[in-house]
Amino acid sequence: MKYVVDSSVAFKWVVVEIDSDKALLLRDGYAQSIHHLMAPDLFPIEIASALASAEKSGRIQSGEAAQFFLHIINNPPDLHDSQPLLTRALEISLGTRHSVYDCLYVALAEREKCEIITADDKLVNNLQPAFPFVKSLSSLP
Repeated sequence: MKYVVDSSVAFKWVVVEIDSDKALLLRDGYAQSIHHLMAPDLFPIEIASALASAEKSGRIQSGEAAQFFLHIINNPPDLHDSQPLLTRALEISLGTRHSVYDCLYVALAEREKCEIITADDKLVNNLQPAFPFVKSLSSLP
């Protein structure tokens, strides 16, 4: 299967949370060429930001953000140039009042005709009615 994954899924690859097991199944399926995972090229920036926030807030230990970042970046999803997606992401953002950053993932999934998997409930709740290919990580088997 082909999926767009966002940083909320990748975060669960390295930080144990609810549905980390499902996120790890996706990652392992990617490593075994069962799944094709992709993301816009802003993915490394978003995951670095999420990990930095987690370390600053004490959710993860000092020094783990850099370690976890390297772990993710050593086998990232297939990264796609954001530039060609920006016009569509802006349209989606203006129509849904959701961030352009999140809408880049949606625009990529739309272009690639696949599902986007996210652990961001707000993204699912706000965008799934108009974009049924937006799926919650928790909905995976």
